[in-house]
Amino acid sequence: MASKKIELLLNRTIENLGLVGDVVKVKPGFARNYLLTHGFAEAPTQEKIEALKDRRAQAQAELSKLRSEREALMARMEGAAIKLIRSVNDQGVLYGAVTQRDISDQLVVDGFMVDMRAVRLQNPIRRIGQYSCLIQLDRDLKTELTIDVLPDRALENFTAAAAAAEAVEEEEAAPAADEPAAAAEAPKKGKKSKKD
Repeated sequence: MASKKIELLLNRTIENLGLVGDVVKVKPGFARNYLLTHGFAEAPTQEKIEALKDRRAQAQAELSKLRSEREALMARMEGAAIKLIRSVNDQGVLYGAVTQRDISDQLVVDGFMVDMRAVRLQNPIRRIGQYSCLIQLDRDLKTELTIDVLPDRALENFTAAAAAAEAVEEEEAAPAADEPAAAAEAPKKGKKSKKD
């Protein structure tokens, strides 16, 4: 059974819900446990709505300013790439992982003020290489970012080990192709020995 939503007047801007002065419909539990308890909302009356008009206009102006700043940031980030240097073992596996916080911190160092919540990384990065990551500041403000994860030391062993691993895989694949012919010959030999 679905609970009936109730209407409340927001006393402050709540992200993903509304601006100060908005009348919103929310579930009773959210209203009771969060909005009303912290004084973020109250029952709407015409007098209260009128009293919040100035604050609402100010919040809308701040929101439009923030939106234009985010659009400018996205334009600057278009086609950007960041480099992260990490400690790795001889196989190119990181000691630890690159997470959203690491990417956000590096973006800030590079001059892009991006909050960690805007970084959309599906899985932590655990190997050296080049990766793609989505940065989303708003529903319609998105861009792809290139991340180069580089080792903190020269990995001659890594390239030699990768080449050796490839050679072993090729050797294992070649006998596997010859095995069916050898397996077909083996029963024939067995049958000859039974006839003798």
